[in-house]
Amino acid sequence: MTSPSDEGPLLHQQFTPQQQQGLLDLAHQSVEATAHQKPMIIVDHEATDPDLLVPAACFVTLHKYHLLRGCTGILIPQRPLVDEVIVTASRTAYADPRFPNVVPTELPDIAIEISVLSATYPLEVEHWSDIPERLRPSIDGVILALGQHRATFLPQVWERVPDPNDFLALLSQKMGLQPNAWRMPNVRVELFQVVEFADEHF
Repeated sequence: MTSPSDEGPLLHQQFTPQQQQGLLDLAHQSVEATAHQKPMIIVDHEATDPDLLVPAACFVTLHKYHLLRGCTGILIPQRPLVDEVIVTASRTAYADPRFPNVVPTELPDIAIEISVLSATYPLEVEHWSDIPERLRPSIDGVILALGQHRATFLPQVWERVPDPNDFLALLSQKMGLQPNAWRMPNVRVELFQVVEFADEHF
């Protein structure tokens, strides 16, 4: 059996402090434009760091007073990372169904985290009971799918749910199913990793 440390693609992309801050600044500008109901910001690709023009999937998380204020993202690259950050930050500010739209008065208190994803890959197991031991807490993001139901947890979720069985149960509930849905024989599990960076006060 392949060991977890040998599974799947590694995320080799790293970002300099300047690149990280540039993306965070764009995310803040995008959230601000959305809160003020202004057009989405556009960046000049010719003046953009080429590393940030590579297509990449990402999630953008908003916090307010250290509490979750929104999180959305995509799993499959669709556009250059710099554009994806702008689009996803805007979407998080107005289209996370769990939260009301961000309004201008909240902007000074919003902190942002960006997670850039690796490619996803399937976790192959012989039996559902093998799944928990094959997960790497704090490293693996997990996608759980069963029929038309699908849900995702970023690796950061391990910080508050460190037990793999509890992690899978909560992810099953996020799909809208019972906590033991991850034990169904036809469940599909995919993994990914992230490079994450955030505001200093996140």
